[in-house]
Amino acid sequence: MQFPESWLREFCNPPVSSAELAELLTMAGMEVEEARPAAPPFSGIVVAQVLSVAQHANADKLKVCEVDAGTGAKLQIVCGAPNVREGIRVPCALVGAELPPGEDGKPFTIKLGKLRGVESQGMLCSARELKLSDDHAGLLILADDATIGANIREHLKLDDTLFTLKLTPNLAHCLSVYGIAREVSALTGAPLVTPAIAPVPPSHDAKLKVTVEASDLCGRFSGRIVRGVNTKATTPAWMVERLARCGQRSVSALVDISNYVMFEYGRPTHIFDLDKIHGGLTVRWGRTGEQLELLNGNTIEVDAQVGVIADDKQVESLAGIMGGEATAVSDDTRNVYVEAAFWWPEAVAGRSRRFNFATDAGHRFERGVDPALTVAHIERITRLIVDICGGEAGPMDDQILALPKAEPVRLRIARAAKVIGMPVTQAQCEGVMQRLGLSFTSEPGAITVTPPSYRFDLKIEEDLIEEVARIVGYRSLPDTPPLAPVTAHIRPEANRGLSALRQALAGLGYQETIGFSFVEERWERELAGNADPIRVLNPIASPLAVMRSSLIGSLVAVLQSNLARKASRVRVFETGRVFRRDASVPDSIRSVAGVAQPRRVAGLAWGRVDALQWGSKERASDFFDVKGDIEALLAPRQAKFVAAEHPALHPGRCARVELNGSPIGFVGELHPRWRQGYELPSAPIVFELELDALLERDVPAFTPLPRQQSAWRDIAVVAGEQVGHDALMEAIGAGSGGLVRSARLFDIYKPAAPAADMQPGERSLAVRLELLDNDNTLTDERIEAAVAEVIERLSARLGVRLRG
Repeated sequence: MQFPESWLREFCNPPVSSAELAELLTMAGMEVEEARPAAPPFSGIVVAQVLSVAQHANADKLKVCEVDAGTGAKLQIVCGAPNVREGIRVPCALVGAELPPGEDGKPFTIKLGKLRGVESQGMLCSARELKLSDDHAGLLILADDATIGANIREHLKLDDTLFTLKLTPNLAHCLSVYGIAREVSALTGAPLVTPAIAPVPPSHDAKLKVTVEASDLCGRFSGRIVRGVNTKATTPAWMVERLARCGQRSVSALVDISNYVMFEYGRPTHIFDLDKIHGGLTVRWGRTGEQLELLNGNTIEVDAQVGVIADDKQVESLAGIMGGEATAVSDDTRNVYVEAAFWWPEAVAGRSRRFNFATDAGHRFERGVDPALTVAHIERITRLIVDICGGEAGPMDDQILALPKAEPVRLRIARAAKVIGMPVTQAQCEGVMQRLGLSFTSEPGAITVTPPSYRFDLKIEEDLIEEVARIVGYRSLPDTPPLAPVTAHIRPEANRGLSALRQALAGLGYQETIGFSFVEERWERELAGNADPIRVLNPIASPLAVMRSSLIGSLVAVLQSNLARKASRVRVFETGRVFRRDASVPDSIRSVAGVAQPRRVAGLAWGRVDALQWGSKERASDFFDVKGDIEALLAPRQAKFVAAEHPALHPGRCARVELNGSPIGFVGELHPRWRQGYELPSAPIVFELELDALLERDVPAFTPLPRQQSAWRDIAVVAGEQVGHDALMEAIGAGSGGLVRSARLFDIYKPAAPAADMQPGERSLAVRLELLDNDNTLTDERIEAAVAEVIERLSARLGVRLRG
């Protein structure tokens, strides 16, 4: 929020400098993001009146002006501004004056000179030349009552300071100049000036029929008719100046008045063109299919989640956010309807983001605007309209349906002292509440505060403790070092840290990505098979509306982004939590009831298996490359890969990863449907595993070197195509206590033409067996007996036979 210091000091003027005021606000929780002067440095510029204007004899676009600058003598100044005319009062730079620094950082000095042969004794200035604005259409014309010869900095109050505050969402009561002044008064003890708002007596009895159908949308609705306004009236210079210093450009008198009161008291209002309203107004929730053209030119479609103000024919305004073009005031407007309402913050929050824009009104209403002052603020607007635009006000229409109930909050003095970290007395706490204007009752050791209508942030005891700390002053807190035992956390040897796993993945050529926990609903439905994801109540963007239950969607999006930038090889991974419904999860300090939040690690490989190199033939990454990466991550533990199905993966190129008989994830090629749906040139290989399973590892155990030498035997068996590798190794039983220590499949042969020793649908599997007896030397008889036992076991379990 931006505002001028001079406006703030009209409400509260503490005896502190601008720098001290900025420090005070920041330390009270209202961070001053910037404090800059209203105008750059310049000197020698005064208010002057143009007495006469004559055409330059040697230039069509130049005028020779006679000027009174309060020096006691008339000055002759040559001017080329198109709006120069007799009688106006403008800034005049005298000879020797210094204009604001240019691009070179040096000030521009005005000298006595000649323009086309005519002497010029100064310069008449535009707002752009003084760097007050970007307007260069002509001279900066001042008010007719500006004192001739007065310093222009004093006349325009250019030594003002513009504060820009970065307010947190709980400080809704500070979204106005008066609200900030109220805080400054509490912080410094300087008196707060609260201007009296006198009611404007009605001159007629006309009322507009307004029906509020949704009390959960609008708790209070106030309005009145003002007839006979002159919308072409000029906004006063003082109002234009204050709006400009708040970062708001002048639009028209009526719009400026509405914006001015919003900055002054934090009350967004709306002014309708009364003659464009069909019948009466109805405040309700929108209906599916209804459309509204907004003041910003956008046409939106509302639904039952969006509040609207409608007349008998159509929707006319987006409740608490922006008005509609159909009833906007214009130069032809003669009768207006001024509206001020209390919109429930929950009914406004997030609605602007659904339509990809934000407004000052929505920003304030979704944080909370005082419901008690709708009538007073309409009276303020009415007075300004009548004074500036003329017109006759009608009676006030004020409908109160449901207002927030102020729940008392109890503050324990001992608790406040413990949380703040310094002793505080009951008298101090009571004094803070008095300075903040909060009503309270006292009892020994505690006070009970009833929040005022403009404080939406006072809900629990900690909120009051924060107020005590703010007003007492954070600088009053003692510098006390924490007293706590420093105990080193020792990770069990059977676990490795997440950082070690990330380094391992990076060593395999993967790059880490970090994605949002909230994702597109399409990803959940298509890539996770989750038809009922957990929805985000207030998404930061409409596509990011659900919580992820899988990391695959985020990685596919990263692949799309890289492909859009012509990447030829993409290998990425992500670690993080996923969120899925689980009724068995209890509510605790580490969990939310009904929501499981397991940690996962997922990876994606697309493109060349190796980075650009010359040592081997280029080929694309495939299932077995990524399978090897998974085995490397799990080593020395051995995973089992079982054919399975997954919503995101190719049904014939997908495996479930099992460790010690328990499933820990999936690996496979992206489903052709999703490769086409996400417009990928070829299918990537993806995996997603339980993170905790990868962080576990076996504690190394000592095994003595064998004293005997191993023996190796190769066997070739004929088996049907349905016999898989895992079944073959399990039947061999390597490492299960016999002489066979290990077995490795090293060749598969399937004849191109019918063979005498193999039937159709059969193939030859060659296996190398390692045999070892740690205690005794193996003999040929024992070796042959062990091999024969393996062949017999294979035949009995899998129906294979020894190849002849």
